[in-house]
Amino acid sequence: MSFATDAIRNIAIAGHGATGKTTMFEHLLAAGGTIDRAEPVASGKTVSDYTDEEIERKISIHLALGHVEVDGTIVNLMDTPGASDFVGEVVTAFRTSESALILVGAKEGVQIETVKLWRRLDAREKPRMVFINKLDVERAEFDAPLADLREKFKATFVPICIPIGAAENFRGVIDLVNNKAYLAPGAGSSEDAQEIPDEMKEIVEEYRSTLIEAAAEGDDALLEKYFEEETLTDEELRTGLRAAFAANKIVPVACGAAEFGSGVKAVLDFFVSAAPSPVGAHEPVASEGGEPVPVNPDGPPSCFVFKTTIDQFSGKLSFTKVITGVVSPDVDLYNVREQNKQRVGKIFRAIGKKLVDADALHAGDIGVLVKLDTAKSFDTLCSQEAPVQYEAVAVPQPVHSVAVFAASKKDEDRMNQFLQRAAEEDTTFTIRYNPETKQTVVSGMGELHINMILNKIKEKQNVEIRTEVPKVPYRETITKSSEAEYTHKKQTGGHGQYGRVVLQIKPLGRGEKYSFENAIKGGAISKGYIPGVEKGILEGMEAGILAGYPVVDIAATVIDGKEHPVDSSEMSFKLASKGALTAAMEKAGPVLLEPVVNLKVYTNDEYVGDILSDLSSRRGRVLGQEALGGGITEIDAQVPQAELLRYSIDLRSITSGTASFEMEFSHYNPISGRIADEVIAAAKASSDGG
Repeated sequence: MSFATDAIRNIAIAGHGATGKTTMFEHLLAAGGTIDRAEPVASGKTVSDYTDEEIERKISIHLALGHVEVDGTIVNLMDTPGASDFVGEVVTAFRTSESALILVGAKEGVQIETVKLWRRLDAREKPRMVFINKLDVERAEFDAPLADLREKFKATFVPICIPIGAAENFRGVIDLVNNKAYLAPGAGSSEDAQEIPDEMKEIVEEYRSTLIEAAAEGDDALLEKYFEEETLTDEELRTGLRAAFAANKIVPVACGAAEFGSGVKAVLDFFVSAAPSPVGAHEPVASEGGEPVPVNPDGPPSCFVFKTTIDQFSGKLSFTKVITGVVSPDVDLYNVREQNKQRVGKIFRAIGKKLVDADALHAGDIGVLVKLDTAKSFDTLCSQEAPVQYEAVAVPQPVHSVAVFAASKKDEDRMNQFLQRAAEEDTTFTIRYNPETKQTVVSGMGELHINMILNKIKEKQNVEIRTEVPKVPYRETITKSSEAEYTHKKQTGGHGQYGRVVLQIKPLGRGEKYSFENAIKGGAISKGYIPGVEKGILEGMEAGILAGYPVVDIAATVIDGKEHPVDSSEMSFKLASKGALTAAMEKAGPVLLEPVVNLKVYTNDEYVGDILSDLSSRRGRVLGQEALGGGITEIDAQVPQAELLRYSIDLRSITSGTASFEMEFSHYNPISGRIADEVIAAAKASSDGG
């Protein structure tokens, strides 16, 4: 079965860890009839947490898909992880969906990941609704988290559901849109609509009046009618809510206890009636200045691969969102990055790990294409006659790195093969070989993230992987101008080697890297040998004189020299200029440079002082701090990379695991004194030790 674009709803389910996202996903699938019954997370049988590591740890790690069909509408649901180590999956889901459902605990209210998710949705101007969950737990209430949301975020929060009681008195919810009560069902049973209890009718009228007013704001004609009549019909209410929600004018708030399926029916009804379809959405393109492409069922097909997994039975699975046209079996699609065509075989929809046949995918729909061997995450597949390339998802930069090596040399190639496969499936996990430090370095979003991947390779592939702290990529440079000469002379019988070079060097601005100038007058060195002179300088810059690190930000000028009519060669002048550079650097005030990163830390206010103190001990320079609201602060700083090699572990310790951070390379800074001496000593010890 296939669905027209206006009958598609794509919803990302997100929230802080342990707010009940997977449970909500499970009960939505059950309420829509996709699965027979909702399984508890503890059972290890939920649809979305199906990998061994998810079942073992009882947490979501991967973005998982499911869908329900209601009255000719398909609701594509994306369950996402709550831990910051797996935020790349959430970012991908936000890019792929037209709206989001954010879960908040009735007892906890807004937490740090809630704030960060909200900022990501704001950056995309993405409509979102909130579900206040776990109203049945001790000390749970509805008004406090709702007030917390209003205090922390600049948005108009409008309840579309209110609870009947709370904590030990929780009995169900009232759907204000449909004006029906749904008593909390027992585990595994479904909700049945009831009349509103008499004692709730007055408060329901108050909330419903506010809801109608908010709906009227969504449409000018409805607002005019509302001013005249002070009410709207049920159909007008839904129309207004749909418009206000799509325009991001309101944040609808539902509530319940997802563990028992309470409040889930109201959420599903709202998705179908009011969540925006992909009609009117646009997909950004990769070309600078290019206009975003509107989601359009007409025209040639194009789609975006937002996730890749490799299944041992089905092979490579390309999770895909169609942007234009219709993708159907046996159509040829052109991979813009690979510049090749591949034929689409069968098309599927995913329900967790289960694949079900789909007739076709219309623009805006989400599905799975199989065995497209060259396709990777963030590839564009399209008609070759109408090529387009969509912008890759801007996943966060990795924040934690370790150097890895196989315990057994014979396993080195297999280790790299499995690491590369992991990187293909997880776009926030990277692997690279650093020829400078001679280490293979893997990077991810945290210690948990990396350890889970390495442990999986060990258990599944029987490859023992050892880790060590990555070496910091220091640099060397000079602080003043100098001049030196060097003569390379070697006589070995027959033709010898001869070349004399006089070299001037001076420092360049940070980040300018290198420049070379030939300032020889009178042909002291023939032009044919000048390329050899420059090669020698570049080779000499590969390893500096202090600790053997690459040399940067240096201007070299050859001002004089001498050649021999028989014994000179390009090689002679390469060796002579390399020697001249070494001699000149010794007189030019050589210094070490260390990499400095921009660091953003997100923390609860209570830990700000501890974090600032810790950053100071790491030679960090705090640039500022911003209160994000709701007891959350963002700290901006610049810190030497060498001080952050274990920061994800240390920050977790300082803040009891509540804070998170992002970082990216900024610049290189000179270091001297004890710190430089220690780096030089370590480099020499490493060199002496092989």
